[in-house]
Amino acid sequence: MTSPTPLVSASPSPRPALPLVQLLACSALIVTLSMGIRHGFGLWLQPMTQAHGWTRADFSLALAIQNISWGVTGIFAGMLADRFGAFRVLAGGAVLYAAGLAGMAWSDTPAMLSLTAGVLLGTAQSATTYAVVYGVIGRNVTAETRSWAMGITAAAGSFGQFLMVPVEGWMIDRLGWQASLFWLGAAALLMAPLALGLHEPRLRSGAVAARAQTAGQALAEAFRTPGFLLLMAGYFVCGFQVVFIGVHMPSYLRDHGLPPQVASYALALIGLFNVFGTYLSGSLGQRMAKRHILACIYFSRAVAITIFLLVPLSAASVYVFAAVIGFLWLSTVPPTNALVAQIFGVEHLSMLGGMAFFSHQIGSFLGVWLGGELYDRTGSYQIVWLISIALGVLAALVNLPIREAPLVRAPRVQPSA
Repeated sequence: MTSPTPLVSASPSPRPALPLVQLLACSALIVTLSMGIRHGFGLWLQPMTQAHGWTRADFSLALAIQNISWGVTGIFAGMLADRFGAFRVLAGGAVLYAAGLAGMAWSDTPAMLSLTAGVLLGTAQSATTYAVVYGVIGRNVTAETRSWAMGITAAAGSFGQFLMVPVEGWMIDRLGWQASLFWLGAAALLMAPLALGLHEPRLRSGAVAARAQTAGQALAEAFRTPGFLLLMAGYFVCGFQVVFIGVHMPSYLRDHGLPPQVASYALALIGLFNVFGTYLSGSLGQRMAKRHILACIYFSRAVAITIFLLVPLSAASVYVFAAVIGFLWLSTVPPTNALVAQIFGVEHLSMLGGMAFFSHQIGSFLGVWLGGELYDRTGSYQIVWLISIALGVLAALVNLPIREAPLVRAPRVQPSA
């Protein structure tokens, strides 16, 4: 009588290959540049629309396309990074980022803006942000420190927002919106040499990673897992909320008579407090159920937005809201990606993280596009604020049933000699 087939865990601890300090430093600097540049795009809405005679919907559509392009191409960027290593993907993304920013500066029609700020920059962001970088981290740290390491990197991206958004506002005031984009393009190229620090030894000779599952098998398994679908639903809400606020809040504040610098300071505060929020969520993910962390974040966002709309609008209320929402801003990213690694393992982490992020970017597309479209139709952002509140409550509820136990799979039968 044969013994039952043993089951193996989906998430064995990887053997560290890159030095931890090098891994975290290069990851953090890449995400700082990529996310720091991206978070300031809302500052270009009014100067570009006024210079070209465009509507807010024209600009919003381009950034909506950017987010959906990021989501779609992120899946394939993750596949390439898992198979061939992150270095090539990150270096190519840096070049695309510079080209997209230069093209954005030269755009003289809404269609051209959608191609450059939309498709090119969205593709560049997919290759230079969390899904690709987290794949390297997942393969080179132990499972016991994975959530913490991801929190460190997410906190760096938040610091990039805090550091770079005021600089971008200053550049627009002093250099003009067009010249500022060229200088940012030059800064984006710095991500290419930083990517050398994430060149994994096992892939330096051009070898392809050996894997037990194909990409198609890994995707099919994920979509058969209810927890992954619930995780994607929550991530959709995250994208809707943060991109709507990040792009449209500067114009919302100007519409209510607040000085332009209030918006710059508010975006910087979001970045500053998100440093603490993402680090804390990553650290708590080592000790608490990640689904509970996510549910708490989404519900707290709904409460924060509700209070912001109810109190009289002033510079002080904006700064308080920015600090609170900043603490919750990207704090979803470490527990979400750590949960994917915990359930499915790290073999296809970049691709599966990219797939989850695709849902995030569908939400981002709707958040930024609806913000501009409904403003042009109604003259107000009120409807979109209310949608953000309702979605926050919904996201809190859908994260609670997620099962966090690693998947177990029957080992593949090896043919006898």
